[in-house]
Amino acid sequence: MSEIVVVYELDKSVATHSSPDTPSGEERHIRKVHAAPATPGAPTPTGPRTLCGRDIFAMETARKPSERPGAPWYPVEYASVVCPDCDAVIET
Repeated sequence: MSEIVVVYELDKSVATHSSPDTPSGEERHIRKVHAAPATPGAPTPTGPRTLCGRDIFAMETARKPSERPGAPWYPVEYASVVCPDCDAVIET
């Protein structure tokens, strides 16, 4: 498989009460972690769609996937919200 970029599908911003010093703020919640094909030499790091076919317009680009052998392509702290369709494409 060619290079991929990890992108986050976010929930809408949610107002939270995180501390007494900050009575309200915005916290973003990651709904799904997707993979998108990298586009070398292009002005944007990814193409217009994820590997599962979702539009990435409103998604946030994350870090590059791990290059260590045996490491997952997604950040391990988000394993529970990995898109199963993107994961299946990468596994093939």
